[in-house]
This record gives sequence, structure tokens and C-alpha cells, in this order.
Amino acid sequence: MSETFTDPDSWFASLAGVVVAAGGRSAVRPGMAMTESGAAPTRAEVCVVACAEAWRGDGAILASPLGLIPALGARLAQLTFAPGLLLTDGEACLVAPDGVIEGWLPYRSVFTMVASCRRHMMMGAAQLDRFGNRNISCIGDWARPKAQLLGVRGAPGNTVNHPVSYWVPRHSPRVFTERADMVCGVGYDRAAALGPDAARFHELRAVVTNLAVLDFGGADHTMRLRSVHPGVPVGEVTAATGFPLSVPAEVPQTRLPTADELALIRGRLDPAGLRDRELA
Repeated sequence: MSETFTDPDSWFASLAGVVVAAGGRSAVRPGMAMTESGAAPTRAEVCVVACAEAWRGDGAILASPLGLIPALGARLAQLTFAPGLLLTDGEACLVAPDGVIEGWLPYRSVFTMVASCRRHMMMGAAQLDRFGNRNISCIGDWARPKAQLLGVRGAPGNTVNHPVSYWVPRHSPRVFTERADMVCGVGYDRAAALGPDAARFHELRAVVTNLAVLDFGGADHTMRLRSVHPGVPVGEVTAATGFPLSVPAEVPQTRLPTADELALIRGRLDPAGLRDRELA
């Protein structure tokens, strides 16, 4: 299996170790200290905030993050700038960022939200090409693949019915490839070929990796470098990408966590520091 894909079942299992009870929900308090030690943000914490930013402005929709860092990002977003987000345990309940059950959402109801464009999912990928075509099914020729992965799963319906973003914990040419061996999630070129009626809800929002944040703002909706994480040169990102990236003349640095956000990540959402393992 590709090293970059996060299995949804393992994510749900790990979630219990990430979300901790904190005596109910509360808003971020101005002036919260960064940490007692004043430690600078880690790369994992920068990635958590970058994932959170993918849901900015979405309003009251279901956030479906696959992966530990995206899960922390969704919960951070709800606690700070996106209070309308709905979060789920992946089975039957809506939950608060600290795991408190807030409502009933059976899995069958998720399909209604998918079909009505009321969800924004952040998924993993074994392969992504320049147009955002995503593969999680197999590596190599379909008739005789080198590796069998998870299958198509819900990727086609997700990518034509509501916004989708991607999380890639290890940015490499194996993932960002010239051509996806099998297309499971629909990219911009294939969406355009379907015509405006079929593709009217198609939107690939952001791609967050351990090196950078990307989007599809290049020519003909090709992948573009939006920002690089602190300490990462642009050349490292382009060298780790298996196709030519659209690179602006000036590439900004990915936003750093605020002191309030760091306090939430380190003290409430992930006090055990499990986020660093996802980049190991």
C-alpha cells in the first residue's frame, strides 16, 4: 500500500486517543499563553492549522477529515473561526471537538448530505495528478497491478457532489505523479469533460502536505503552489512533485498557529502529541 494513504478505519480508531474530555465546549479566550515553555510551532502544528484553514467560510456543513492531523484541524476550526461546522464520530453521532455527543447522525443520513453538497471532506491519496485525479485503488496496470489498495470507495461521489481537499503527510513524486494509475476521485479535466450539469458541484479546495499547501489555481485548473511551510524552500517542493507545478513569482509562507491555537492543540485537542507521528 502506498505510504501516503490513511485508512479511514484506522483513523476512527485513533480518534479516541486524540480527542480528550475537557469539561464541555468553550470559546477561545483572548490572551491564552502559547505554552508554558513558549516552544515554537512544530511542522505538524503548522499542518494542523493549514488543514483547519481548508474549512474556513464553509458555514454549517459536515466536516469529514480522514487522518489525525486533518481531524485536529477540523476540530480546531470549529473551536475558533468556524463554529458552524458539524463533526462526526464516523458512525452515528455528531460530536463536539472534545468528544461530547451533540446529536444523532446515522450513517445513512451522511449520503443525503453528500448528495446535497453539505459536506467538505479531506481525504488521503495514493496518487494525485496535476488536475487532481486521485487514486486509492491500485498501483500499476489494472489487469496486473503491482499493489492492491483500498478500492474506489466513495471517492467518485465525493468529488462530484461536494468540496474535497486532500492531506498528504509525505510529499513525494510517488504521490504527485504525472498520471494516476486508476482514477477514483475526479479531477478538473475529467469534471470538465462531464459537462456543466454533471460537474456543477465539483470543487477541489486545497492539498495540504508536510511541505506546503497547494490548490488548483494554475492554468486550466492545474495544481499550483499556494504556500510553503516554514523552513521549506520552493525547490524542495517542486523536486518532490512528479509534474511541473504552477509556481507564483512570490510564494508566501504558510500561516503559523496563533498562541491561542497552539494552546488548544497542545493542551486540549492533542496533549499526547500524537500529531508528530503522522509526519514521522
